[in-house]
Amino acid sequence: MSAVVIGLALFAAILHATWNAFLRNGGDRLWTVTVMSFASTVLTLPFVLIYPLPVSDAWLYFVLSTILQLGYSIFLVAAYRYGELGQVYPIVRGTVPLLGTSGGLVITGDTLNSYQNAGVVLIALGIMSLALGRGRASASSILFALATGAIIAAYATVDSMGYGKQDKAGSSTAWVLVLYGLFLPTAYLALRQRLVVDFRAPGTWKALGGGLVAMVAYGVVAAAFALGPAGPITALRKTSVVFAVLIGWMFLGEALSVRRIFACQIVAVGAFLLGL
Repeated sequence: MSAVVIGLALFAAILHATWNAFLRNGGDRLWTVTVMSFASTVLTLPFVLIYPLPVSDAWLYFVLSTILQLGYSIFLVAAYRYGELGQVYPIVRGTVPLLGTSGGLVITGDTLNSYQNAGVVLIALGIMSLALGRGRASASSILFALATGAIIAAYATVDSMGYGKQDKAGSSTAWVLVLYGLFLPTAYLALRQRLVVDFRAPGTWKALGGGLVAMVAYGVVAAAFALGPAGPITALRKTSVVFAVLIGWMFLGEALSVRRIFACQIVAVGAFLLGL
């Protein structure tokens, strides 16, 4: 891979950890993630108008993906309610490739090479290190983080199936994001009865900024995939777990223990090996 592709992948990793920090630092995190979704809706709405309507066979997958992403947001909010960024984020990001690999073994009968076997072991050890012993994450945050990772793996699978029905991936992505921008405020209203957004308040612009960071992260990843091989890029993005620990320490006042750093490095290396 070129230095440009490597740089894009690492930048995307930093941005992904950053928007999670925006969410973790929010007072009402469900409100924060809901307002964050406004940014993605506004940015993708023009593409919905430009692209032709998706084929009828794809709509079921888009709606299912949106529902799963809605669940992902709610469970992630719950995980950050009980745990810190430097604990929850690595568990979530480590669970995704672990479940994806396990699903491939069960569903398609894939076999693992020595690198991937080592990756599975390392991710499992890294998650166990965060979940057990002194300074461990709370049981509630661990359960919600594991559930969040499982939902991400599920909607990634649904997305791949839905995108296969479409000729244009951009159209699929735009519609899923717009539907998500409709579903999430609706869910918020169902849970809280009222959604108040004051565009004069700093908190609103902070949340919108987090949503913009999330969209930029997506764009940077897309650019990296257009220029380089998917496997190594996906693997490099897993370094976001290390960046999350550093961001949590620098900006959120979280503990920076040797144990936590080591656990996150193990998760990142394991994910890297799975990506190979």
